[in-house]
Amino acid sequence: MQESMYKYMKLGIVHFMAFPTALRGEGPIAESISKIAEDDFFTAIELTWIKDAAEKEETKAILESSGLAVAYAAQPAVLTTPLNPNSLDDAERQTAVDTLKGEIDSAYDMNAVGIAFLSGKDPGDEQRKDAMGALLATTRELCDYAKSKGNLKVVLETFDRAIDKKALIGPSDEAAAFAESVNRDNFGLMVDLSHLPIQFESAKEALTNVKDYLVHAHVGNCIMKDSDHPGYGDMHPRFGIEDGENDVEELTEFLAVLFDIGYLGEGKQPFVSFEVKPLEGETSEIVIANAKRTMREAWLRL
Repeated sequence: MQESMYKYMKLGIVHFMAFPTALRGEGPIAESISKIAEDDFFTAIELTWIKDAAEKEETKAILESSGLAVAYAAQPAVLTTPLNPNSLDDAERQTAVDTLKGEIDSAYDMNAVGIAFLSGKDPGDEQRKDAMGALLATTRELCDYAKSKGNLKVVLETFDRAIDKKALIGPSDEAAAFAESVNRDNFGLMVDLSHLPIQFESAKEALTNVKDYLVHAHVGNCIMKDSDHPGYGDMHPRFGIEDGENDVEELTEFLAVLFDIGYLGEGKQPFVSFEVKPLEGETSEIVIANAKRTMREAWLRL
């Protein structure tokens, strides 16, 4: 395709994955966000909690002058705490709700357009239906809270159920059914190319299943053939890594299906963000450059 990709998407990057020291809300966050803001390849950024108040204010100033569209990720709060938004223990679930409401406040403070989170662990066949009910209650409460404060979109990301995160949501057909049951106009789903191999789904299958609810997309890679590899599972290694699942061909297919289902199209510009992480011995800057080259080549093949 010869037309500019920016005509069809907000092209972003998950900051705290590209610069993983930021995952826990600590470190030189403003400095690394500034590197992304200075790179005019990107028109969007996804960030997460920032624990230091001065660091947060500096980051806000950088983003305000950058022109970048901002999305907020609460996945680190769920994964590192850890929280369980679908816990069958009322007190435990309420802790997750309260924490995620605080993350919604932070998302508004950072002028984000949406906040993403993920479900807790899948409890297994016998308790899955009850866990879905608990997650439904959590999600509706979060959507209502977000809407009471403004126009923030609440986004649930699908993850694997068997390999790494072992999350409740989950297979794309179940994710779509869940999204329908949420019944909130400020709710949607996120699908990540990185997760599809470990969800045992093709891009066409997953994206077609969720097309009516898809509001956000990630692109990246994973490793599932070698369990001894340091990048095994949901680690988001660079595109084209040995034993990896995704490279130019898979990214091209993913983008083509996004067009087919109407997610990408004239005048829409939804988020499509890289989620890539340097492994030991790699630098953030080179892994980001790898992702950019991969996107450029995939786009030319459309």
